[in-house]
Amino acid sequence: MAGDPAQPEPGRDGAVSAAVKSRRMCRDFLPDPLAAGTVDGLLDLARRAPSAGFTQGLAFVTLERPSAGGGGDGAPDPVAAYWDLTLPAPRRSEFAWPGLLAAPALVTLWVRPQAWVERYARADKTRAQLGGGEEAWPVPYWWVDAGAVVQNLLLLAEADELGALFFGMFEHEPAVAAHLAVPAGWRGVGTVALGRPAPGGRRPSRSARAGRPPLAEQRHRGRWAAR
Repeated sequence: MAGDPAQPEPGRDGAVSAAVKSRRMCRDFLPDPLAAGTVDGLLDLARRAPSAGFTQGLAFVTLERPSAGGGGDGAPDPVAAYWDLTLPAPRRSEFAWPGLLAAPALVTLWVRPQAWVERYARADKTRAQLGGGEEAWPVPYWWVDAGAVVQNLLLLAEADELGALFFGMFEHEPAVAAHLAVPAGWRGVGTVALGRPAPGGRRPSRSARAGRPPLAEQRHRGRWAAR
């Protein structure tokens, strides 16, 4: 098993293992624009995540700063507009991560919970008894499936030597949805900032300083055993 001293670590020399180990949230970005097609390429792979019933009830709204070198002079900056809405200028002096606002791209992720209900109301899924409404789901799998997509995106960014940070919309969700013309029935999962990391920008948060518990404290064999 992984983590046991006597056993080899699965894929320890592989690219996926390397990305998992080295990934850190990035909170300080360089303003350099990403190459054309970078965001679409990342999302095309990130969306290839597990999805209950292959529901695929998610969508992205991407925001990229206009490139001054690409004829974007004077064009509206959708990234700046996002921050104006969620972190107005008067509040920025107290913001702990000002370098986050330099990220050249933001990916907002949305799910339509009713899509999962509709999928499980079809004949091949009726035995699951999850097609009666969102309240029928003991675990709302739209959030689970979206989390898998986010993790894919974070690891793909790491593999491409990009910085990435996932953060929630929280109380700003309705305003962001209205600003981005998101249709009714869709819920905001969160936002991923993407860009080239500034020196020292990829570092653990204060919350991570405590470190992870030993695997032996989290892994139980056969049944949940008292420690």
